[in-house]
Order: sequence, then C-alpha cells, then structure tokens
Amino acid sequence: MFPDHNFTSTMTKFSTVLVSTALLFSGASALAPTNVPKATKPAFNVQKVAVNSLAAVSLASALVVGPMADAVDMMADTPSFGSSSLVAERVTREGLYKEYDVDLGDQDVDDARSTYKSAKETKTKKGKYTALIAVLVVGSFIIPMAQYFWYVRDDDSSDRFFGQAKAPEPEPEPEPVKKKGWFN
Repeated sequence: MFPDHNFTSTMTKFSTVLVSTALLFSGASALAPTNVPKATKPAFNVQKVAVNSLAAVSLASALVVGPMADAVDMMADTPSFGSSSLVAERVTREGLYKEYDVDLGDQDVDDARSTYKSAKETKTKKGKYTALIAVLVVGSFIIPMAQYFWYVRDDDSSDRFFGQAKAPEPEPEPEPVKKKGWFN
C-alpha cells in the first residue's frame, strides 16, 4: 500500500550520483590537451547525438517523475474529512481597520501552564546542584593536569633544563670612541 520510502530515497540518490558521474566524465576529456587533426567529415554523428539525447531525456524524466508519482500515491491514501465535519467555531472579530473571521477551536499545541518548580523546592535542591557544578569545574582542571603529568612522568627533560649551570654572562663590549664632529 505504502511504497518503501527508504528504498525510493536510496534509488533517487543513486541515480543522481550516477548522472553526475556520467556528466563529470563526459566533460573531462574536453579539458585534456590533445593534438587533434583537421576533420574531413562532420564533427559529430547525428545518429549518436539523437540516441544520446533520447537516453538523457528518458533518464532525467525518470528521476523527476518517479518521486512525484510516489508523492501522489502517498497523498491519495490520506483520509479526507467531509464538508460536514466541524473543525472549529467561526467567530467574527473587529480589528483596527476591518472585521475578520477567526476559527476558534481547542488549542492542543501551546500549553500556557507553568511547569517550573516552586521556589521552596528549588532552594532545597540548590546545594546538590552547586556541589555537582563544583565537582565538574574542578574535575575539568585537575583531570587534564593529572593526565599530562602521567604522560611525562618518565621524561627528564625538565630536570635537565633546570639542572643546567648558568652560562657565564659575556663581558660587555667597550663603548666605541666618539668622533669629534661639528657640535662636540
């Protein structure tokens, strides 16, 4: 009764990929540099062009019409309500510029009731959530540090770096003798 939607979707995707690949490879040879001799006969075969065009048109129509036919089949199975079904009450309201008709019915989608917890219940459970947040924040700092120190526990590069004797500072170079100029 209902077509398999996953199968239809998969086949549509597969055929789209197949057509895209065919178009990609048909145009790829146009970009390759070749030494083409001068043609003595027509540049294309009319019969091949007609057959290829017909194949492309039939493939494209199958890709376009197939999903549309499935959609029509699915829409045909939807239940239709007769004209005598009462869906909502029609009321005329007065607006700023004119009168308009409004359908009034039961509102199922929007629930305006307050679902927040009371202030008393929130205060009693505040400590539990504060402790949870504190554990998570502290853990987010401590765990990466512990992991780093676990990885470098056998590495002695920092000991070698800090254990080196300081190199003696080089002697400062003597100041060059100033030349006497016009204003000195």
